[in-house]
Amino acid sequence: MSGHANPGATLVAPIHAFDVEALAAYVHERVGAFDGPLAVEQFQGGQSNPTYRVVAGSERFVLRRKPPGTLLPSAHAIEREYRVMSALAGTGVPVPRMRSLCENPAVIGTAFYLMDYVEGRVLWDPALPGMTPSRRGAHYDELNRVIAALHCVDPAAVGLADFGRSGGYIERQVARWTKQYQAGVADRIDAMDRLIEWLPPRIPPGDETRVVHGDFRLDNVIFHPSEPRVLAVLDWELATLGHPLSDFAYQAMAWRLAPAQFRGLAGVDLAALGIPSEPDYVATYCRRTGRSALEHWEFYLIFNMFRIGAILHGVHSRALAGNAASADALETGGRARLVADVAWAMARELDF
Repeated sequence: MSGHANPGATLVAPIHAFDVEALAAYVHERVGAFDGPLAVEQFQGGQSNPTYRVVAGSERFVLRRKPPGTLLPSAHAIEREYRVMSALAGTGVPVPRMRSLCENPAVIGTAFYLMDYVEGRVLWDPALPGMTPSRRGAHYDELNRVIAALHCVDPAAVGLADFGRSGGYIERQVARWTKQYQAGVADRIDAMDRLIEWLPPRIPPGDETRVVHGDFRLDNVIFHPSEPRVLAVLDWELATLGHPLSDFAYQAMAWRLAPAQFRGLAGVDLAALGIPSEPDYVATYCRRTGRSALEHWEFYLIFNMFRIGAILHGVHSRALAGNAASADALETGGRARLVADVAWAMARELDF
């Protein structure tokens, strides 16, 4: 996304079209006057909340909205996205500038918010093709810095003490994603059903509560156009108060999954590429967050694979219902089985 080119944007898909004139009137009233016409393009990628670039004269914004149609309970919580990014402004966690939240569905059909468009790079391939080894290492170190910075934020200090419940996060998450998975219309997955039984009695003792992103990975941040520096962390719809090690393990599971399974690094020659090994990446996070080690690490990885399996199963279900945000949602949903199989294999190893 350099210059004014936007290769990630396409024409608005018919199911996600809305009244552009109504949006223009809203921007004039709530954000400010602008010269010239207002234009809207929908971004490709993303499986949940439709996302658009809005050009209003010389101003550029990003609009995130709830999708049309029947939605699963508690999904697509764009109001929470808006709140957490607003709260994190001024911390060590880079976020876009929030402009306006509209919870009135009468304007464009569903609730939405506007934030500043951040110019930079979205990197999709964890192997970071085309970079030197040292630059790959610098990009991964920056990702590590940002997630560590998030987990060092005191929720109460930024007005997020009531952003979620304190304690019991893993129990609630297992219950939530079990319910979401079972509510989907896509076919059942044997490994998911087994994990639903395996996880609850093995939840580690002890608890911590921090702000967690819930979907922190390479392609949910915008890097500076030329530097290994994150300018903005995006896609906060799953953010809440939760266990920081669960949040970190979600990103780190990339080291356990192959590229074909879910944008992973398993089987890649990390040393040759300059990408840190999983133990090195974990050690760096521990240093930044003041930990000596990560206990029950394998459990947190397995739990997150279960969780992503439930999310992907939901993507598949929405695709079958015809209201998924991405054209490749059916293929992405099919990966739920692959990720769940890896998680179940890891669980069986732990039990031996």
